Amino acid sequence: MYPTDSCYAIGCTLDHPNAARDIARIRKTDKGHNFTLLCRDLAEIAGYARVENWSYRLLKAHTPGPYTFILPATRDVPRRAQNARRKTIGIRVPDHPVTGAILAELAGPLMSSTLIMPGSGLPLNDPDEIVERMDRHVDIIIESGSCGFEPSTVVDLTGEYPVLIRRGKGDPTDFE
Repeated sequence: MYPTDSCYAIGCTLDHPNAARDIARIRKTDKGHNFTLLCRDLAEIAGYARVENWSYRLLKAHTPGPYTFILPATRDVPRRAQNARRKTIGIRVPDHPVTGAILAELAGPLMSSTLIMPGSGLPLNDPDEIVERMDRHVDIIIESGSCGFEPSTVVDLTGEYPVLIRRGKGDPTDFE
């Protein structure tokens, strides 16, 4: 568990093949749950998503920040991290010092999901509650105080123009 610029998340490295299943079990999500790759920067995104020139300009203008961009996945993205039907991946470059330090240390992306527990519409946000509820279920919890309840704004960049999928913390004006 770790903070992001929008809310707390749960995740793992891409080389941990059973972690997606473990996250789904903890969150009680189905096989169709979409994960997001948290990347350090735009250069890292290119290894996991196909980016057109027009979408690159949007990514450059809105990263780092509280946005998730849906892009076509490259062959380097494990199937467990992709949307199975569309062969896409959500990509984020978060603007949070703790997440940035984690990504720099790992030298690779994190497969991530917002920390929303079964039966709740909001992500966990209180570090004490996170420790109390999750301590026995995860390897590490990184506390950084409250970081909010509002998830990232999600924008689909797989078509000819951007499509706003979910309003969130990031300003959606450029995508409406």
